[in-house]
Amino acid sequence: MTGMIGQLRSTVIDCPDPHALATFYSELLGLPVTHADEDDWVVLGGPPGQHPRVAFQKAPDLRPPTWPAAEVPQQLHLDVTVTDIEAAEKAALALGARRLPGEGEGFRVYADPAGHPFCLCWD
Repeated sequence: MTGMIGQLRSTVIDCPDPHALATFYSELLGLPVTHADEDDWVVLGGPPGQHPRVAFQKAPDLRPPTWPAAEVPQQLHLDVTVTDIEAAEKAALALGARRLPGEGEGFRVYADPAGHPFCLCWD
């Protein structure tokens, strides 16, 4: 296969409160809120075709992943590059993240306020 079928529009994260989780990631990633519906849809980043773009949709019955146990798989996670892991961890925790078990050379694992795993990564 050659060429491209389409372009990634957004990475969409299900959560019980899209506005609250979008606020967390807006602060964590430095991306502005560019679109918000009443209660069920918020977008961070530029218009479609510009990256990065992360959206949040209402899922009131979401069962958060149970990292590192596999009862409820993580399904996806974001890797966030940072230059100072200690300062980044402090800031992420202050925003409402929590540390999860697991880390490796160059990354630590956290949960956002809705329970989705994400990693802070450094070189």
